[in-house]
Amino acid sequence: MTKNCINVVVAGATGYVGLDLVYLLSRHPNIKIVNLCAQKKIGKHIKSFDKRIKKKLPKISKIDNVNWSKVDLLFLSLPNGEAQVLIKRLFDKYKNLKFIDLSADFRLENANVYKKNYLKNHKAKKLIKKSIYSITELKKNKIKKFRIISNPGCYPTSIQIPLVPLLKKKIVELKNITIDSKSGYSGAGKNYKSKFNFKNFYKSTYAYAVKNHRHIAEIDQELKKISKNILYTFNPHLIPSFRGILSSIYINKKKNITVKKIVNILKNYYKNDFFIKIHKPNTQIGTGSVIETNNCDISVCQTRLKNKIVIFSSIDNLIKGAAGQAIQNMNILYNFKETYGLK
Repeated sequence: MTKNCINVVVAGATGYVGLDLVYLLSRHPNIKIVNLCAQKKIGKHIKSFDKRIKKKLPKISKIDNVNWSKVDLLFLSLPNGEAQVLIKRLFDKYKNLKFIDLSADFRLENANVYKKNYLKNHKAKKLIKKSIYSITELKKNKIKKFRIISNPGCYPTSIQIPLVPLLKKKIVELKNITIDSKSGYSGAGKNYKSKFNFKNFYKSTYAYAVKNHRHIAEIDQELKKISKNILYTFNPHLIPSFRGILSSIYINKKKNITVKKIVNILKNYYKNDFFIKIHKPNTQIGTGSVIETNNCDISVCQTRLKNKIVIFSSIDNLIKGAAGQAIQNMNILYNFKETYGLK
């Protein structure tokens, strides 16, 4: 443990994302975990949930037992709606306390859009403007100005990292963008079986939420800051794999723009970003190389149609799509080395 150490609490420590978060934090040289909180299994050791965790850590406790005056940072890996209530209760009372929320509670800048998508009223509307939606590589220069960091969804992370630089450079057509994403079932959380009543669940691939997937709202919000004329379709699929996302983004490139030029633009944009891996043109990629890493692998490929390309983007949905990116955001927030705890 270094002298430059912060005290951290994890709320929702025993879920899929929470366990990855605890595991990664337990290896971080600047972190002291002072409380691991959950609603069940109070008094249990975190090792009983995840054998990877070797470090001696506090037993599972209730959130009410936390001494907030001694906490620097709270990670919230809770069901949608719960982080709003807790952050609202703590925000003004503990001025030095910062928050990284892994739910959707502060991803959307419009409380009405939140209600439409999550079917509940936002309970901390005044704090929305005091939060920042942060894919680390796209917001790292702004993170330090905020006490509430909203971690993006896993699908939007895999989509925005390759797409945002190209839209900003205006080298691809804004219309007829098709996004096809495939995710491991861990993205649905530990209660995935109750959410998806599919036959042969562990042997099959399923399309779902064809028209109104919740993540569309945050993708819309961020892409339309670049251009209000962007038109795209997005469809997610569940695959019989625990981890990983592969997004296939089909785009019409503008005339005289080559695949090589697109690759070079992405390489230049992310030249200082350790976790973004841009492959050579027309490289075949999948989720295998990113599982249990914080990396995002990107490959730009020419299709059989002259002006249409497909960009493949792969991440681990539980790490770069959640826990790893949360730690990456924390590292920027506290001036730690960006890769600490993540490699």
